[in-house]
Amino acid sequence: MKIRKVVIRVYGIWINDENQILLSDEYYNGAFFTKFPGGGLELGESVYECLKREWKEELAVEIEILRHFYTSEFFQQSAFDHSAQILSIYYLVRPTTEVKVSISMIKQEEQIIRQARQTFRWMKGAELRESHVTFPIDRKVATMLLETLL
Repeated sequence: MKIRKVVIRVYGIWINDENQILLSDEYYNGAFFTKFPGGGLELGESVYECLKREWKEELAVEIEILRHFYTSEFFQQSAFDHSAQILSIYYLVRPTTEVKVSISMIKQEEQIIRQARQTFRWMKGAELRESHVTFPIDRKVATMLLETLL
């Protein structure tokens, strides 16, 4: 299939005071996957506006964007739309309001994820590996986190 468009995705990496990283377990289009919280840029939105909107929608929280962490540098075809190329941008973030959603320390059962569509969990930073996230760009970021921050 021919690539016809570029989809921009913006993600936040929150490392808490216990050096744990927030992950999102999701069920979409019949598939389970784990990624960093965030999502797709909408037309007319800045990347900062996108990230803040996504965290507000997903976690019901306001965030402060601390700094840029990574922008994907290699071709990645979308897992969901094979006519699209993905460009992902990652920022280090921290919440500025109280987090109101439940965050677990363990991966929820697939049935719970299927019903909720999305659950959140902490992963000890020192234990994070490529295999803990699903998508190739997130895997690169997981490796970078271990090498540069943790």
